[in-house]
Amino acid sequence: MAGTARNRCAVAHRTVYAARMTTGKITLERRGHVLAMGLDRAAKRNAFDLEMWNQLALAYAELERDPELRVGLLHAAGDHFTGGLDLAQWAPVFANGKFPLPDGGRDPLGICTLPVTKPVVSALQGICYTIGIELALATDIRIAARTARFGQIEIKRGIYPVGGATIRFPREVGWANAMRWLLTADDFDAAEAHRMGLVQEVVEPGELFERALAIATTIAQQAPLGVYATLVSSRAALAEAEAAAAARLLPDLQPLMRSEDVQEGLRAFASRRPGNFTGR
Repeated sequence: MAGTARNRCAVAHRTVYAARMTTGKITLERRGHVLAMGLDRAAKRNAFDLEMWNQLALAYAELERDPELRVGLLHAAGDHFTGGLDLAQWAPVFANGKFPLPDGGRDPLGICTLPVTKPVVSALQGICYTIGIELALATDIRIAARTARFGQIEIKRGIYPVGGATIRFPREVGWANAMRWLLTADDFDAAEAHRMGLVQEVVEPGELFERALAIATTIAQQAPLGVYATLVSSRAALAEAEAAAAARLLPDLQPLMRSEDVQEGLRAFASRRPGNFTGR
């Protein structure tokens, strides 16, 4: 799987590492054995441009590399977890058929590379769209603020989710629950996310980070080898089927990127209006 996964990633040269880590789009903070990784582009609702993606991949690599770090905590600055992808930057990436990944980076989605071997807790607030849900689905425990809103809205833009939602959403919440939101692109709230099992707890917004940190800290206090073995065992039954599905994600997207509907979806996104799709 690892060799196949690497072939789905476009790797940037290591010399960009230091510059990218100084732009401030991802914050890193050590809390004992916990690495808190913060999305920090609040002025843009933490929308993912390529720079932010690369920094997060390097943060996940740091979590994996450092033996003193036992648990990751993925959170966000500002009112929102993320509004999704900066489509103007990502459209050429999708057309190319490979996720970008900086040299030495670790895919936070666990699609291009094997997932990190350490548990990750996510804290979700405000708007959590597209890649936000997919990043959360790639974590092991998810906590949401009561006011959080979710949306897997790619089909409104003429594309489909390629960060793991088509694989993990049905697995986590059941087929029909997942299709209700994947096929309509409707928003849903934290109460619905909790009902389905997408998130494990719902808390008041002001309590979100501390509650997620408390759970991450509790995990970090357990015997590390036992924790990692638990993850390996729990993931073993999923690996083969998920790897086969992941291998199809970007190849299946490439024909869509050449469609008239994608161009209409991008125009609709830029104009903040619904798309008028024709199926061509």
